[in-house]
Amino acid sequence: MTEAAFSYLALAADALATLHQGQENAFDAAAGAITQALVADRLIYLFGTGHSHMLAEEGHYRAGGVAAVVPVLSPVLMLHEGAVESTRRERETGIAAEVLSRYPIAAGDVLIIFSNSGVNAVPVEAAAYGRDKGAVVIAVTSDAYSKAAAAGRPRLFDLADIAIDNRTVPGDAGFQAAEGQPNVGPLSTVIGAAILNALLAEAVARMATQGLEAPIYVSANMPGAKERNAMLVARYQTRNQHL
Repeated sequence: MTEAAFSYLALAADALATLHQGQENAFDAAAGAITQALVADRLIYLFGTGHSHMLAEEGHYRAGGVAAVVPVLSPVLMLHEGAVESTRRERETGIAAEVLSRYPIAAGDVLIIFSNSGVNAVPVEAAAYGRDKGAVVIAVTSDAYSKAAAAGRPRLFDLADIAIDNRTVPGDAGFQAAEGQPNVGPLSTVIGAAILNALLAEAVARMATQGLEAPIYVSANMPGAKERNAMLVARYQTRNQHL
């Protein structure tokens, strides 16, 4: 039987289908900021801690991805060198500036921060850092989780210039697969990736209406990909340390 599997897929599909409702202005503003940055040959920085770091990697050097996207990556805040330690560190103050200072974030750039709870010190301080540098800060977070977990702490969506609610439940896991056991089926990664790609798609479309072509990578196995991607890498490799 696959009832639980299909029910989770239905839950995710419904969440994606209704995500934009009531958030049209936020999506429009975020896409506008990204478009403006791309037209001006600025960069789109992506940052997240813990599992949210995967969303920074999602936009980096991938088929259909925009070459002006730069991930902000720090192993101490990721999972592969110590998951338990990364959970502790993302709550520490002072780390965000140390990590982000390795990247030349400046006015005209966009910094997209992914944080499901929206209350950990590092993403919250990252938002303040980005704004201090003059970048447009976009938060992708769960309003419900932030409000439930805040307990007087600063919240990411309060510090960002633009906030998009991923509408996940507090704790992220929103599917009850077995009665009496903790929920499974988190949605923040699925929805976060969709939000990112939706915003980039809109920005590319808006550039096209201005007669401009966005710098888009093509899958390495497609005709002409080697030449196109090499051209983009040559253009951005001095601006993206992860190339």
